Amino acid sequence: MKLIDAKKDLYRKLAHEEGYRSRSAYKLKELNKSYRIFGPGNFVLDLGCAPGGWTQFAAKIVGNQGKVMGIDMSFVEDIPRVKMLKASIDDDVTKEIFTFFGKKIKAVISDLSPQVTGNWSVDHSTQISLNYSAVKIMEQVLEKKEMHFSKFLTVNIQMNFMNI
Repeated sequence: MKLIDAKKDLYRKLAHEEGYRSRSAYKLKELNKSYRIFGPGNFVLDLGCAPGGWTQFAAKIVGNQGKVMGIDMSFVEDIPRVKMLKASIDDDVTKEIFTFFGKKIKAVISDLSPQVTGNWSVDHSTQISLNYSAVKIMEQVLEKKEMHFSKFLTVNIQMNFMNI
C-alpha cells in the first residue's frame, strides 16, 4: 500500500484513534466475530506478534480471566496483562509457554511473516517453513480440537501445507 493510500485508510485511522498498534487488529476482530476463535477467559498464544495489534485485541477479548502470550523475534513493547517473549519459534519455546499458561490452551493465532528479501520464491518458502514451525508448537500446546488461525501467502504450495 502506498503511503498516500495508507493515510486515507479507514482501519489505519481507527487503529490510531483506538490505540491499536496495527490495522490488522480489525481483521482479527472480524474473523473472531465470524469463527469465535477465542473469547472471554480463554488462553491465547500469538505467534509472530509484532507490532502487537492482534495481541492487543486478544488481550481485550479474553479479559482479566484469560491469558495472552505473544512471541516474536523482534522487540515488542509491553501490552498490559500480556506476557511477551522475544524468541524465534524455531527455538524450543514450549517450556516458556507451559510455564506461563500452566496448561494446554484454547487458541493459537499466527500472523508470521519472514524478513522479506524481495525474491518471491525465497520469501514464500520461508513463509511456509515458519508455518510448519507454528504447527509443531500448536501440536504441543493446543487442547484437543481447539482453534488455530494462521495467515500466509496463497499459492499451490499452500494445499500441501494444509493437508498435514
